Amino acid sequence: MRVVIAEDLFLLRDGLTRLLEAHGLEVTAAVDNGTDLLAVLTAGPPDVPDVAVVDVRLPPTFTDEGLRAALAARRAVPGLPVLVLSQYVEQLYARELLACGDGGIGYLLKDRVFDSAQFVDAVRRVAAGGTAMDPEVIARLLARNSGDGAISGLSPREREVLALMAEGRSNAAIAQRLFVTERAVAKHTASIFLKLGLQPSDDDNRRVLAVLAFLGR
Repeated sequence: MRVVIAEDLFLLRDGLTRLLEAHGLEVTAAVDNGTDLLAVLTAGPPDVPDVAVVDVRLPPTFTDEGLRAALAARRAVPGLPVLVLSQYVEQLYARELLACGDGGIGYLLKDRVFDSAQFVDAVRRVAAGGTAMDPEVIARLLARNSGDGAISGLSPREREVLALMAEGRSNAAIAQRLFVTERAVAKHTASIFLKLGLQPSDDDNRRVLAVLAFLGR
């Protein structure tokens, strides 16, 4: 798996590189600014990475260069998987990242990543087209869309299930978290798909579409 890293702090950039390589991933580029990030992500075959791990705030202004570069790259390379790794929740750009309707999206907060294996799993999940959202990011995004469309028709339990799906949890993990059976979780997910108008297809794809509808509208 080919990974591009964008992080301005040398020690963190080097640490991420070593961590990912230790788990068998190939870091093809590690840059420290948005201009270089965009150039690397849009270089075209055979250099397109499987996933980009991007900090939001990069030189020269340290505001939103990383996320803006990631968004521009996804417009040039539709569906390019991006995992945002930041100290901040940038709601506007996070919503724009989700609004394209494609999977392969993650948003983790640096100070809430405590386990290397869990982080690498999030990278792999996003690269495979799934989602990996920090609960705090989910909470911030949901604060502004609780009454939107079909989402408002979900029951409180269905919203709990969908929020855990957004974190990238499997049905088994959701069942364990909510102290219910996997069968109960399966019933909730089926109801969620029905209420959101997601027609029968690959379940993984419907999970991603449901999460994007949940967070991005």
